[in-house]
Amino acid sequence: MQVFEAVETLLAIRSYEEKSIPPETVTRILQAARLTASSKNRQDWDFVVVQRKESLQRLGELARTGSYIRDAALAIAVVVPNHPIGPVDGARAIQDMMLVAWEEGIGSNWVSNVNTAEVKAFLAIPEDRTLLAIIPFGYPTRDVGAGIKDRKPLSEIAHAEKYGQPYGD
Repeated sequence: MQVFEAVETLLAIRSYEEKSIPPETVTRILQAARLTASSKNRQDWDFVVVQRKESLQRLGELARTGSYIRDAALAIAVVVPNHPIGPVDGARAIQDMMLVAWEEGIGSNWVSNVNTAEVKAFLAIPEDRTLLAIIPFGYPTRDVGAGIKDRKPLSEIAHAEKYGQPYGD
């Protein structure tokens, strides 16, 4: 799969087969995060890899908007520093992990609003760090097709030189 094809077809997946992800694929997903560019090359992030079924079940209970974590084969918690650039760098790493997983036929989704005392305690995340998101990964339970997306046309969101000036395709 070419990079643009992965971007073009990547979909949010919230339903996973009961099938484990090979260790070398988990490592490749993590390597994608590690290799992501970061502000001033600080690489000021941490990734908590969760694979035990009991832990995934508990995260699914604790995550207000991500109960489907319980059905994933893998979840990666993305931990960033408490400064403005931390979430930006973390988001970049998340996108790269999701694209690499997608290339392998593995779906994922971004679960946010997880920076709670309960989730941080469960994952032993220090108080002075932010839990940006938890990304569950797994093989989709249904055929996801070509990733058909409902997106605005470029003519509505792209501007030439200045805001409000139409960009021509």
